[in-house]
Amino acid sequence: MIRFIRNLIFRNWELKLLSLGLAFVLWMSLIPEEKTFSEKTLTIPLETLNIPRDMELVDKPEATVDVTVRAPNRLIDELSAANVFAKLNLAQATVFQQEYPLNETMISIPPGAAVVRISPNKVKLRLERAKEVLLDVVPNIIGQVKENFRVVRVDVAPPRVPVKGPESKVRENDKVTTSPINVSELQGTAEFDADLILPRPELRLASGRNRVKVRVLIEEIPTPAKAEAKRKK
Repeated sequence: MIRFIRNLIFRNWELKLLSLGLAFVLWMSLIPEEKTFSEKTLTIPLETLNIPRDMELVDKPEATVDVTVRAPNRLIDELSAANVFAKLNLAQATVFQQEYPLNETMISIPPGAAVVRISPNKVKLRLERAKEVLLDVVPNIIGQVKENFRVVRVDVAPPRVPVKGPESKVRENDKVTTSPINVSELQGTAEFDADLILPRPELRLASGRNRVKVRVLIEEIPTPAKAEAKRKK
């Protein structure tokens, strides 16, 4: 009996192995492509959504995460960072929480594909309460007016603008400056549209206004002769 079984297994084993290989190839060729799957790891963007209106994102999470997806072979080559991305909803976030888990429900992926693994599976970020203040606008005047002229006054409209940011970055004695205004060629009063420059990158303008009007009043300095002629008149 043992000899019979041994002969059954090992007699002409090369042909049997070849037959098994051919049968496997035939079986694979008959499987529909949509029933064969592969895995692929993508580095995709992580987007933060719905930050509460009264909060500011201070320490941002990593910009990307690695996601391993499983999909039919007909679909696997079409998957990329263009159609697979992660969304972290911060609508329920608080200033006390600093770690946020990531799971497959946060991954946007084409139909037919599935998320196998996310790395890292959590991210760190920090929120602060938002603060808004009115800050003075200081015009940035550069250059020297021509000889025999002088700057009498510089007016800014509006003189103050609302600025918003994380409460640790907003200081009420800060100033907002304007883009440089060169008075070197001026020989009379002139008006400019100037961009606003915030004191720190973490701050932003709270209104839609990002420019102000700057009016530079310049007058000629009277010479003694002109002053005497004007007095006689």
